[in-house]
Amino acid sequence: MKVVILAGGFGTRLSEYTESIPKPMVTVGGKPILWHIMNTYAKFEYKDFYVALGYKADVIKEYFLNYRTLNSNFTVDLSNGGIVAHQQDTVNWKVTLVDTGLNSMTGGRVKRMQNFIGNETFLLTYGDGLADIDIAALVKFHESHGKMVTISAVPPGARFGELGLDGNIVTSFKEKPQVTQGWINGGYFVINPEFFNLIQDDSTILEKEPLERVAEMGELMSYQHNGFWQCMDTKRDRDSLEELWQTGNAPWKQ
Repeated sequence: MKVVILAGGFGTRLSEYTESIPKPMVTVGGKPILWHIMNTYAKFEYKDFYVALGYKADVIKEYFLNYRTLNSNFTVDLSNGGIVAHQQDTVNWKVTLVDTGLNSMTGGRVKRMQNFIGNETFLLTYGDGLADIDIAALVKFHESHGKMVTISAVPPGARFGELGLDGNIVTSFKEKPQVTQGWINGGYFVINPEFFNLIQDDSTILEKEPLERVAEMGELMSYQHNGFWQCMDTKRDRDSLEELWQTGNAPWKQ
């Protein structure tokens, strides 16, 4: 099953990094967050990736073109240009990089992948969200219900401290508690190919017309993931992910 990753947005809320590189190339633990997302799928033997590019597409292209060099030690013989690699990162992924337009919306980027995906069920996620999601269980759930789309639903994380009040007296304080009510779109979709027919053009926003329509049709199912999930929207988010990695507490690494 092919894996589509949306990696073309401008990442304006992470401008500390994205003035020079696209958001999926912002590093956590010395590797782009895009790499971590791909590795999550690869652990479940999904290794055929299709990356939808847009903003600063050349940076992502250069990374994968030079992947073996960037991720190994090597010796260069300057007399003849020969290169001998040592301790190579031996991932056996196949990565197809597709320019889906600078200003295309998320739905438009998915639509532009149709010729590469063909008439197959495929996996889809965003290039900025990490999770310890069980991809095998997600796919099994999708195959069990027979509907068009499965979306991974995750509890929304809170960004602010929660105060317990009795009048003006603070009776409790919880720093950034996990919100226990409701679910949000966590990415990590499984999608049948007829979904392409619901996307009009580059201006289509995936989260609007197509997914709203699928829900109205009764063809959208949720896989509820109660484990770790975090989207990297801001520098604070990135720093939080980096701290988890550096302290050996990164759930998506397991």
